[in-house]
Amino acid sequence: MFLGVNLSLLIGPTLPLPATPDIAEAVQSVSVTQNDEGRSGFQIVLQVGRVGLADMLDYRLLLNPLLRPFNRVILTMLFNAVPQVIMDGIITTIQMSPGSQPGAATLTLTGEDVSVMMDMKKKRSSYIAMSEPLIAAAIIASYAQYGLIPMIIPPVALDQPLPIERTPVQQGTDLEHLKAIGERFGHVFYVEPGPVPGINTAYWGPPRRIGLPQSALTVGSGPESNVESISFSYNGLAPAIVDDVVTDKRLNATLPVMTFASLRLPPLALLPALPTQLPNVRTTLLDNSSGLDVMQAYGRAQGATDKSVDNVATAQGELDGLRYGGVLRARSIVGLRGAGFTNDGLYYVKSVSHSISKGQYKQRFSLAREGVGALTPAVIP
Repeated sequence: MFLGVNLSLLIGPTLPLPATPDIAEAVQSVSVTQNDEGRSGFQIVLQVGRVGLADMLDYRLLLNPLLRPFNRVILTMLFNAVPQVIMDGIITTIQMSPGSQPGAATLTLTGEDVSVMMDMKKKRSSYIAMSEPLIAAAIIASYAQYGLIPMIIPPVALDQPLPIERTPVQQGTDLEHLKAIGERFGHVFYVEPGPVPGINTAYWGPPRRIGLPQSALTVGSGPESNVESISFSYNGLAPAIVDDVVTDKRLNATLPVMTFASLRLPPLALLPALPTQLPNVRTTLLDNSSGLDVMQAYGRAQGATDKSVDNVATAQGELDGLRYGGVLRARSIVGLRGAGFTNDGLYYVKSVSHSISKGQYKQRFSLAREGVGALTPAVIP
Protein backbone atom coordinates (compact mmCIF):
# COMPACT_ATOMS: atom_id res chain seq x y z
CA MET A 1 0.00 0.00 0.00
CA PHE A 2 1.34 3.43 -1.00
CA LEU A 3 -0.40 6.31 0.87
CA GLY A 4 -3.89 4.88 0.59
CA VAL A 5 -3.23 3.33 -2.80
CA ASN A 6 -3.49 -0.46 -2.90
CA LEU A 7 -1.23 -1.95 -5.57
CA SER A 8 -1.34 -5.68 -6.25
CA LEU A 9 1.56 -7.41 -8.04
CA LEU A 10 1.26 -10.80 -9.69
CA ILE A 11 4.38 -12.27 -11.24
CA GLY A 12 5.50 -15.57 -12.77
CA PRO A 13 5.31 -17.64 -15.95
CA THR A 14 2.16 -17.88 -18.11
CA LEU A 15 -0.17 -17.85 -15.06
CA PRO A 16 1.41 -15.41 -12.56
CA LEU A 17 0.83 -15.64 -8.80
CA PRO A 18 0.97 -13.02 -6.01
CA ALA A 19 4.50 -11.74 -5.51
CA THR A 20 6.45 -13.32 -2.68
CA PRO A 21 6.95 -11.14 0.45
CA ASP A 22 10.60 -10.39 -0.33
CA ILE A 23 9.64 -9.00 -3.76
CA ALA A 24 6.59 -7.07 -2.52
CA GLU A 25 8.56 -5.40 0.30
CA ALA A 26 11.36 -4.40 -2.06
CA VAL A 27 9.13 -2.40 -4.44
CA GLN A 28 10.14 1.28 -4.42
CA SER A 29 8.17 2.65 -7.34
CA VAL A 30 6.02 1.56 -10.27
CA SER A 31 5.36 3.36 -13.53
CA VAL A 32 2.97 2.33 -16.30
CA THR A 33 2.40 4.00 -19.67
CA GLN A 34 -0.73 3.19 -21.70
CA ASN A 35 -1.01 4.33 -25.33
CA ASP A 36 -3.97 4.16 -27.70
CA GLU A 37 -1.65 3.02 -30.50
CA GLY A 38 1.32 0.75 -29.97
CA ARG A 39 2.35 -1.24 -26.96
CA SER A 40 2.00 -0.07 -23.38
CA GLY A 41 4.95 -0.39 -21.01
CA PHE A 42 5.84 -0.69 -17.34
CA GLN A 43 8.81 -0.30 -15.03
CA ILE A 44 9.19 -1.62 -11.49
CA VAL A 45 12.07 -0.45 -9.30
CA LEU A 46 13.10 -2.78 -6.47
CA GLN A 47 15.49 -1.96 -3.63
CA VAL A 48 18.02 -4.75 -3.17
CA GLY A 49 20.77 -5.39 -0.67
CA ARG A 50 22.86 -8.07 0.98
CA VAL A 51 22.01 -9.27 4.46
CA GLY A 52 24.12 -11.85 6.25
CA LEU A 53 26.07 -14.81 4.93
CA ALA A 54 23.24 -15.95 2.67
CA ASP A 55 23.84 -12.91 0.44
CA MET A 56 27.61 -13.10 0.25
CA LEU A 57 27.61 -14.78 -3.17
CA ASP A 58 25.07 -12.49 -4.84
CA TYR A 59 22.02 -10.34 -4.22
CA ARG A 60 19.19 -12.62 -3.14
CA LEU A 61 16.52 -10.94 -5.29
CA LEU A 62 18.77 -11.15 -8.34
CA LEU A 63 18.72 -14.92 -7.98
CA ASN A 64 14.93 -15.13 -7.63
CA PRO A 65 13.56 -17.14 -10.63
CA LEU A 66 10.42 -14.97 -10.70
CA LEU A 67 12.53 -11.97 -11.78
CA ARG A 68 13.51 -13.30 -15.16
CA PRO A 69 12.92 -12.04 -18.72
CA PHE A 70 9.65 -13.19 -20.32
CA ASN A 71 7.92 -13.78 -17.00
CA ARG A 72 4.48 -12.22 -16.86
CA VAL A 73 3.56 -9.28 -14.61
CA ILE A 74 0.03 -8.14 -13.69
CA LEU A 75 -0.44 -4.84 -11.83
CA THR A 76 -3.80 -4.05 -10.23
CA MET A 77 -4.95 -0.91 -8.42
CA LEU A 78 -7.67 -1.14 -5.77
CA PHE A 79 -10.05 1.82 -5.37
CA ASN A 80 -13.12 1.51 -3.13
CA ALA A 81 -12.65 -2.27 -3.03
CA VAL A 82 -12.88 -2.44 -6.85
CA PRO A 83 -9.78 -3.86 -8.61
CA GLN A 84 -8.66 -2.11 -11.81
CA VAL A 85 -5.96 -3.81 -13.86
CA ILE A 86 -3.48 -1.25 -15.22
CA MET A 87 -0.93 -3.64 -16.76
CA ASP A 88 -0.66 -7.22 -17.94
CA GLY A 89 2.78 -7.48 -19.45
CA ILE A 90 6.00 -9.34 -20.06
CA ILE A 91 9.39 -8.56 -18.50
CA THR A 92 11.80 -7.74 -21.33
CA THR A 93 14.75 -6.04 -19.59
CA ILE A 94 16.43 -6.29 -16.17
CA GLN A 95 18.81 -3.58 -15.00
CA MET A 96 20.97 -3.82 -11.90
CA SER A 97 22.47 -0.66 -10.36
CA PRO A 98 24.75 -1.29 -7.34
CA GLY A 99 24.62 1.59 -4.88
CA SER A 100 27.49 3.42 -3.22
CA GLN A 101 25.85 2.92 0.19
CA PRO A 102 24.65 -0.32 1.83
CA GLY A 103 21.10 -1.14 0.75
CA ALA A 104 21.11 1.52 -1.98
CA ALA A 105 21.27 -0.90 -4.92
CA THR A 106 18.26 -1.10 -7.24
CA LEU A 107 16.92 -3.73 -9.59
CA THR A 108 14.69 -2.35 -12.37
CA LEU A 109 12.25 -4.55 -14.27
CA THR A 110 11.12 -3.12 -17.59
CA GLY A 111 8.55 -4.65 -19.89
CA GLU A 112 5.67 -4.22 -22.30
CA ASP A 113 2.09 -5.48 -22.49
CA VAL A 114 1.49 -9.04 -23.67
CA SER A 115 1.22 -7.92 -27.30
CA VAL A 116 5.04 -7.94 -27.31
CA MET A 117 4.75 -11.71 -27.71
CA MET A 118 2.96 -11.07 -31.02
CA ASP A 119 6.06 -9.25 -32.26
CA MET A 120 8.60 -12.02 -31.68
CA LYS A 121 8.48 -13.96 -34.94
CA LYS A 122 8.44 -12.75 -38.52
CA LYS A 123 6.50 -15.04 -40.83
CA ARG A 124 5.00 -15.43 -44.28
CA SER A 125 1.34 -16.42 -44.29
CA SER A 126 -1.51 -16.44 -46.79
CA TYR A 127 -5.17 -15.76 -45.97
CA ILE A 128 -7.27 -17.08 -48.82
CA ALA A 129 -10.61 -15.28 -49.25
CA MET A 130 -10.28 -13.67 -45.82
CA SER A 131 -11.11 -10.01 -45.22
CA GLU A 132 -9.16 -7.91 -42.73
CA PRO A 133 -11.54 -8.54 -39.76
CA LEU A 134 -11.29 -12.32 -40.29
CA ILE A 135 -7.51 -12.11 -40.53
CA ALA A 136 -7.40 -10.14 -37.27
CA ALA A 137 -9.61 -12.72 -35.53
CA ALA A 138 -7.43 -15.62 -36.72
CA ILE A 139 -4.22 -14.01 -35.50
CA ILE A 140 -5.63 -13.04 -32.10
CA ALA A 141 -7.01 -16.56 -31.53
CA SER A 142 -3.49 -18.00 -31.71
CA TYR A 143 -2.53 -16.18 -28.49
CA ALA A 144 -5.24 -17.54 -26.21
CA GLN A 145 -2.64 -18.49 -23.55
CA TYR A 146 -2.42 -14.79 -22.67
CA GLY A 147 -6.14 -14.48 -22.07
CA LEU A 148 -6.82 -12.48 -25.24
CA ILE A 149 -10.51 -11.83 -25.90
CA PRO A 150 -11.00 -10.38 -29.42
CA MET A 151 -13.06 -7.23 -29.99
CA ILE A 152 -13.17 -6.60 -33.75
CA ILE A 153 -15.08 -3.74 -35.39
CA PRO A 154 -15.39 -4.07 -39.21
CA PRO A 155 -14.70 -0.97 -41.32
CA VAL A 156 -17.46 0.95 -43.09
CA ALA A 157 -16.38 -0.33 -46.51
CA LEU A 158 -15.08 -3.90 -46.28
CA ASP A 159 -12.15 -4.93 -48.46
CA GLN A 160 -13.35 -8.46 -49.36
CA PRO A 161 -10.77 -10.29 -51.52
CA LEU A 162 -11.76 -12.75 -54.26
CA PRO A 163 -9.41 -15.75 -54.63
CA ILE A 164 -9.30 -15.31 -58.42
CA GLU A 165 -8.07 -11.74 -58.01
CA ARG A 166 -5.77 -11.66 -55.00
CA THR A 167 -4.79 -13.46 -51.82
CA PRO A 168 -3.86 -11.39 -48.76
CA VAL A 169 -0.31 -12.16 -47.67
CA GLN A 170 1.48 -11.49 -44.40
CA GLN A 171 5.20 -10.76 -44.38
CA GLY A 172 6.24 -9.71 -40.90
CA THR A 173 5.22 -10.33 -37.31
CA ASP A 174 1.62 -10.81 -36.28
CA LEU A 175 1.62 -7.45 -34.50
CA GLU A 176 3.02 -5.64 -37.53
CA HIS A 177 0.38 -7.22 -39.75
CA LEU A 178 -2.52 -6.38 -37.43
CA LYS A 179 -1.44 -2.74 -37.42
CA ALA A 180 -0.84 -2.65 -41.17
CA ILE A 181 -4.26 -4.01 -42.13
CA GLY A 182 -5.88 -1.64 -39.64
CA GLU A 183 -4.14 1.49 -40.92
CA ARG A 184 -5.86 1.02 -44.30
CA PHE A 185 -9.14 2.02 -42.65
CA GLY A 186 -7.90 4.36 -39.92
CA HIS A 187 -8.22 1.52 -37.39
CA VAL A 188 -5.97 0.78 -34.43
CA PHE A 189 -4.88 -2.40 -32.71
CA TYR A 190 -3.93 -2.74 -29.06
CA VAL A 191 -4.20 -5.10 -26.11
CA GLU A 192 -5.94 -3.68 -23.04
CA PRO A 193 -5.66 -5.38 -19.62
CA GLY A 194 -8.77 -6.50 -17.77
CA PRO A 195 -11.53 -6.41 -16.88
CA VAL A 196 -10.15 -9.00 -14.43
CA PRO A 197 -6.55 -10.10 -13.79
CA GLY A 198 -5.33 -12.60 -16.38
CA ILE A 199 -7.77 -11.48 -19.09
CA ASN A 200 -6.97 -9.02 -21.88
CA THR A 201 -9.08 -7.38 -24.58
CA ALA A 202 -7.47 -7.45 -28.04
CA TYR A 203 -9.10 -4.55 -29.88
CA TRP A 204 -8.99 -4.06 -33.67
CA GLY A 205 -11.16 -1.23 -34.98
CA PRO A 206 -11.58 2.55 -35.07
CA PRO A 207 -10.58 4.58 -31.98
CA ARG A 208 -13.26 3.88 -29.37
CA ARG A 209 -15.49 6.90 -28.88
CA ILE A 210 -18.52 5.16 -27.35
CA GLY A 211 -19.38 4.06 -23.84
CA LEU A 212 -19.92 5.88 -20.56
CA PRO A 213 -17.40 8.66 -19.90
CA GLN A 214 -14.96 8.17 -17.06
CA SER A 215 -15.02 10.36 -13.95
CA ALA A 216 -14.61 13.96 -15.07
CA LEU A 217 -11.34 15.87 -15.05
CA THR A 218 -11.84 19.15 -13.17
CA VAL A 219 -9.66 22.27 -13.44
CA GLY A 220 -9.86 25.76 -11.94
CA SER A 221 -12.47 24.78 -9.35
CA GLY A 222 -10.63 25.17 -6.06
CA PRO A 223 -10.91 22.15 -3.76
CA GLU A 224 -13.00 20.32 -6.37
CA SER A 225 -10.10 20.32 -8.84
CA ASN A 226 -8.28 17.05 -9.47
CA VAL A 227 -6.08 18.24 -12.37
CA GLU A 228 -2.82 19.84 -11.25
CA SER A 229 -1.75 21.19 -14.66
CA ILE A 230 -3.08 21.18 -18.23
CA SER A 231 -2.43 22.84 -21.61
CA PHE A 232 -4.40 22.88 -24.87
CA SER A 233 -3.43 23.12 -28.55
CA TYR A 234 -5.18 23.20 -31.94
CA ASN A 235 -3.47 21.91 -35.11
CA GLY A 236 -4.95 23.52 -38.23
CA LEU A 237 -2.70 21.46 -40.49
CA ALA A 238 -4.06 18.11 -39.29
CA PRO A 239 -7.29 17.73 -41.36
CA ALA A 240 -6.85 16.28 -44.86
CA ILE A 241 -9.21 15.09 -47.59
CA VAL A 242 -8.48 12.52 -50.28
CA ASP A 243 -8.86 13.51 -53.92
CA ASP A 244 -7.65 10.74 -56.23
CA VAL A 245 -8.68 8.35 -58.98
CA VAL A 246 -8.64 4.55 -59.12
CA THR A 247 -8.76 2.16 -62.06
CA ASP A 248 -11.49 -0.36 -61.31
CA LYS A 249 -10.77 -3.54 -63.27
CA ARG A 250 -14.22 -4.96 -62.63
CA LEU A 251 -15.92 -1.92 -64.17
CA ASN A 252 -13.12 -1.32 -66.66
CA ALA A 253 -13.16 2.38 -65.82
CA THR A 254 -11.14 5.06 -64.07
CA LEU A 255 -13.27 6.62 -61.32
CA PRO A 256 -12.76 9.46 -58.82
CA VAL A 257 -12.32 8.71 -55.13
CA MET A 258 -13.02 11.67 -52.85
CA THR A 259 -13.76 12.26 -49.19
CA PHE A 260 -15.31 15.37 -47.70
CA ALA A 261 -15.79 14.88 -43.95
CA SER A 262 -14.96 12.58 -41.09
CA LEU A 263 -17.40 9.79 -40.18
CA ARG A 264 -16.16 9.32 -36.61
CA LEU A 265 -19.23 8.66 -34.45
CA PRO A 266 -20.36 9.79 -32.01
CA PRO A 267 -18.91 13.33 -32.29
CA LEU A 268 -16.97 14.71 -29.33
CA ALA A 269 -16.79 18.41 -30.27
CA LEU A 270 -19.56 20.91 -31.00
CA LEU A 271 -17.44 22.64 -33.66
CA PRO A 272 -15.54 19.86 -35.45
CA ALA A 273 -12.80 20.58 -37.96
CA LEU A 274 -14.66 19.12 -40.92
CA PRO A 275 -12.45 19.53 -43.99
CA THR A 276 -15.31 20.94 -46.11
CA GLN A 277 -15.83 23.77 -43.64
CA LEU A 278 -12.22 24.94 -43.72
CA PRO A 279 -11.09 27.66 -46.14
CA ASN A 280 -7.77 25.87 -46.51
CA VAL A 281 -7.39 22.12 -46.19
CA ARG A 282 -4.68 19.70 -47.15
CA THR A 283 -5.40 17.31 -50.03
CA THR A 284 -3.71 13.95 -50.25
CA LEU A 285 -3.62 10.85 -52.47
CA LEU A 286 -4.28 7.21 -51.71
CA ASP A 287 -1.34 5.02 -50.73
CA ASN A 288 -0.95 1.68 -52.52
CA SER A 289 -4.18 1.99 -54.50
CA SER A 290 -3.05 -0.36 -57.29
CA GLY A 291 -5.47 -3.25 -57.82
CA LEU A 292 -8.28 -1.81 -55.68
CA ASP A 293 -11.84 -1.44 -56.92
CA VAL A 294 -13.70 1.79 -56.23
CA MET A 295 -15.36 0.55 -53.01
CA GLN A 296 -12.10 -0.72 -51.57
CA ALA A 297 -10.41 2.55 -52.47
CA TYR A 298 -13.21 4.56 -50.87
CA GLY A 299 -12.89 2.58 -47.63
CA ARG A 300 -9.21 3.37 -47.38
CA ALA A 301 -9.71 7.01 -48.36
CA GLN A 302 -12.38 7.51 -45.71
CA GLY A 303 -10.14 5.90 -43.12
CA ALA A 304 -7.36 8.36 -43.96
CA THR A 305 -9.69 11.36 -43.62
CA ASP A 306 -11.14 10.07 -40.34
CA LYS A 307 -7.69 9.61 -38.86
CA SER A 308 -6.53 13.07 -39.96
CA VAL A 309 -9.07 14.89 -37.76
CA ASP A 310 -8.73 12.70 -34.68
CA ASN A 311 -5.97 14.86 -33.18
CA VAL A 312 -6.97 18.37 -34.25
CA ALA A 313 -7.56 19.55 -30.66
CA THR A 314 -5.30 18.08 -27.98
CA ALA A 315 -4.59 18.52 -24.28
CA GLN A 316 -1.79 17.37 -22.01
CA GLY A 317 -1.82 17.46 -18.25
CA GLU A 318 -1.30 15.77 -14.91
CA LEU A 319 -3.78 14.80 -12.22
CA ASP A 320 -3.59 13.70 -8.61
CA GLY A 321 -4.59 10.02 -8.63
CA LEU A 322 -5.77 10.04 -5.01
CA ARG A 323 -7.95 13.12 -5.46
CA TYR A 324 -9.28 11.73 -8.76
CA GLY A 325 -10.19 8.56 -6.90
CA GLY A 326 -9.61 6.07 -9.70
CA VAL A 327 -7.63 5.04 -12.74
CA LEU A 328 -7.90 7.21 -15.85
CA ARG A 329 -7.87 4.79 -18.76
CA ALA A 330 -6.45 5.39 -22.20
CA ARG A 331 -8.49 4.48 -25.31
CA SER A 332 -11.81 5.67 -23.87
CA ILE A 333 -13.81 8.85 -23.25
CA VAL A 334 -13.51 11.37 -20.42
CA GLY A 335 -15.22 14.66 -19.66
CA LEU A 336 -13.30 17.86 -18.87
CA ARG A 337 -14.78 20.85 -17.04
CA GLY A 338 -13.64 24.20 -15.69
CA ALA A 339 -11.50 25.20 -18.70
CA GLY A 340 -14.14 27.30 -20.52
CA PHE A 341 -16.56 26.55 -23.36
CA THR A 342 -13.88 26.15 -26.03
CA ASN A 343 -11.93 23.46 -24.18
CA ASP A 344 -14.60 21.87 -21.96
CA GLY A 345 -16.46 18.73 -22.99
CA LEU A 346 -15.69 15.17 -24.01
CA TYR A 347 -12.27 13.95 -25.14
CA TYR A 348 -10.71 10.71 -26.32
CA VAL A 349 -7.90 9.64 -23.96
CA LYS A 350 -4.84 8.90 -26.10
CA SER A 351 -2.35 7.99 -23.38
CA VAL A 352 -1.95 7.83 -19.62
CA SER A 353 1.28 7.44 -17.63
CA HIS A 354 0.91 6.20 -14.06
CA SER A 355 3.61 7.01 -11.49
CA ILE A 356 3.21 5.22 -8.15
CA SER A 357 5.59 5.53 -5.21
CA LYS A 358 5.50 5.77 -1.44
CA GLY A 359 3.82 9.10 -0.91
CA GLN A 360 2.17 9.89 -4.24
CA TYR A 361 0.20 8.64 -7.22
CA LYS A 362 0.30 10.82 -10.32
CA GLN A 363 -1.32 10.29 -13.71
CA ARG A 364 -0.05 12.20 -16.77
CA PHE A 365 -2.49 12.19 -19.66
CA SER A 366 -2.93 13.16 -23.30
CA LEU A 367 -6.40 13.93 -24.73
CA ALA A 368 -7.62 14.52 -28.27
CA ARG A 369 -10.76 15.24 -30.29
CA GLU A 370 -11.83 16.53 -33.72
CA GLY A 371 -12.59 20.14 -32.78
CA VAL A 372 -13.56 22.56 -30.00
CA GLY A 373 -16.64 23.31 -27.93
CA ALA A 374 -18.65 21.29 -25.43
CA LEU A 375 -21.66 19.33 -26.71
CA THR A 376 -23.56 19.75 -23.43
CA PRO A 377 -23.91 22.72 -21.03
CA ALA A 378 -22.46 20.64 -18.18
CA VAL A 379 -20.04 17.73 -17.85
CA ILE A 380 -21.30 14.88 -15.69
CA PRO A 381 -19.00 14.12 -12.70
